Amino acid sequence: LSSRRAMPKNKGKGGKNRRKGKNENELEKRELIFKEEGQVYAQVLKMLGNGRLEAHCFDGHNRQCHIRGKLRKKVWVNTGDIILVGLRDYQDDKADVILKYTSDEARKLKEYHEIPDSAQIVESEVFGDEGEDVAVEFGDEPEQEEVNIDDL
Repeated sequence: LSSRRAMPKNKGKGGKNRRKGKNENELEKRELIFKEEGQVYAQVLKMLGNGRLEAHCFDGHNRQCHIRGKLRKKVWVNTGDIILVGLRDYQDDKADVILKYTSDEARKLKEYHEIPDSAQIVESEVFGDEGEDVAVEFGDEPEQEEVNIDDL
């Protein structure tokens, strides 16, 4: 008899990495969600860490906001993004992030005069089209004399 135990066979379809999946939501257009009572649009001023951020709400107040668990690791919130926050009844200086708008959605909100024209919309998710050629120019390099190897 062998005292070594055999490792169990893998019968599943992968572990953690398979469950993460790919974010396929970005490709399809979602319906634009407007604010309701107890909600306000805001722009991210700075990230504080631990799922928190400081935002300038378009009602004139700066608030410390908490990114809710549903958004935490699926939606990346950056400085300058337009977000929808839910106000708290018991704490006026704190709020909860409900939704992050893409730059296209933020432009539409601006068109509908939902957010003020003074709000700067930051392009955060688009890094350039794949078919687009990017020209790179380098500074002038000092000309060097050609050196003949045989002379060395």
